[in-house]
Amino acid sequence: MGADIHGFVECRATYGTLDEGKARWHAAMDLDLLYGGRSYDAFGCLFGVRNHAGFRPLAGDRGIPADVSSRTRQACQEWDPDGHSPSWISWAELATVDWDEPAEAVDERVHEYTRTPDRDWVRTGKSFRGHQGRPEGAEWIEDGILLRVVRMVRRDAVPEDGEWAPVWKAMSALADVHGGENVRLVVWFDN
Repeated sequence: MGADIHGFVECRATYGTLDEGKARWHAAMDLDLLYGGRSYDAFGCLFGVRNHAGFRPLAGDRGIPADVSSRTRQACQEWDPDGHSPSWISWAELATVDWDEPAEAVDERVHEYTRTPDRDWVRTGKSFRGHQGRPEGAEWIEDGILLRVVRMVRRDAVPEDGEWAPVWKAMSALADVHGGENVRLVVWFDN
């Protein structure tokens, strides 16, 4: 059974609507409008969900923020009891991430490569077959497929120009207006 991500980019406006003298959070954009993928490497790297690649999660198990927008809270509650692993991360945090930081462990899956007609090896997938505790960097060929034990870096899991780019662009644009500490991504997962 697969896991999917849901959530909202939230923004706390630095002008306009104030609640008891302080700005409140607004659900600025539904994550479904910006991200339509299912990348377990990204889920693990960012939030610790399906973390087969062994990353120290950037924002694992934080829960839903106490001051979350009513729209985000309502959407999250609609997933009960199937929703799980709610968390959040601010743009200020994301803007300081070392995307070249290696995972804490080698990937539990072996990376699979097949040959192109030009005889180059191209990664075609990952699987749990054949790992059997082999060390980082080990590689072997089975059935014409090159198998390799790899330690990923954050950039491998969340490529700069990959499917998370629209999320980062939206958050960055809001942060340019309101500041990085006033923009966050609030998420939860389902199975």
